[in-house]
Amino acid sequence: MKQTALIIIIAFIALGFGMTARHVFPPAEKISPSALPEFNLPDLSGHRHTISEWQGKVLVINFWATWCPPCRKEIPDFIALQQQYADKGVQFIGIALEDKEPVSEYIATTKINYPILLGGDSGIALAHQLGNTVDAVPYTLIVNRQGQIIYRHPGEFSKEQILDVITPLLN
Repeated sequence: MKQTALIIIIAFIALGFGMTARHVFPPAEKISPSALPEFNLPDLSGHRHTISEWQGKVLVINFWATWCPPCRKEIPDFIALQQQYADKGVQFIGIALEDKEPVSEYIATTKINYPILLGGDSGIALAHQLGNTVDAVPYTLIVNRQGQIIYRHPGEFSKEQILDVITPLLN
């Protein structure tokens, strides 16, 4: 009996959190295209990469963290989409919002096939600059081949949702 009551209480708390989160995190949005500003961040080996390295590609830029369950849930889809669409000019880029050590440990167990850059505090500031005003993690941007941000997505981003946005950009 106590276990059933506990399950019901947890279910109501989860439902309340879900309803609240809907209002806290603004919905994903197609936006008027705006230029992606130039920035550079280091990878795990310390080599700095500028975003212009991937100029002319459809970019899926994902701000994430190893401690974030929705972030970790998205990564297998990102790996699959990177593999499937790389030859069509799609490039995923992960920007980890934490220090090198936990990211290195995570990467050692998860074979990610796209660049992972270390953002740390400057990554958080960059995410704000790029429209993440509610500090959502994960936070994903889609940038067209002309270097314009065309879509912002706070929270988990499914494979189907990504394909809905990027497919028209592949022609």
